[in-house]
Amino acid sequence: QVQLVESGGGLVQPGGSLRLSCASSRSVSSMYRMGWYRQAPGEQRELVATIWTSGAMIDYADSVKGRFTASRDTFNNTMYLEMKMLKPEDTGVYYCDANVLGSTYWGQGTQVTVSS
Repeated sequence: QVQLVESGGGLVQPGGSLRLSCASSRSVSSMYRMGWYRQAPGEQRELVATIWTSGAMIDYADSVKGRFTASRDTFNNTMYLEMKMLKPEDTGVYYCDANVLGSTYWGQGTQVTVSS
């Protein structure tokens, strides 16, 4: 079992920044991949960023490229999502997930609201 706990969400004005955290109960270095997703009201969950095994390869959705940065802290077993130049369409519940030993685990989500 792996427990993932997201934090860092909140209300921010357009153009603002937030940093989300995803704390893992298992070493992030042992994960095959970790990812950030978001889900807007009435919409399907969409993949925002993926960090692959070594941490050297990170993929982003086109809608967030150049604005969001995903990273891992192997000492603190935490994954981050640095979000800049936020837009109202970035609003949603942000989730992290992790794949390890053939299983997928999810956090409970953290709400991000971008509004003036």
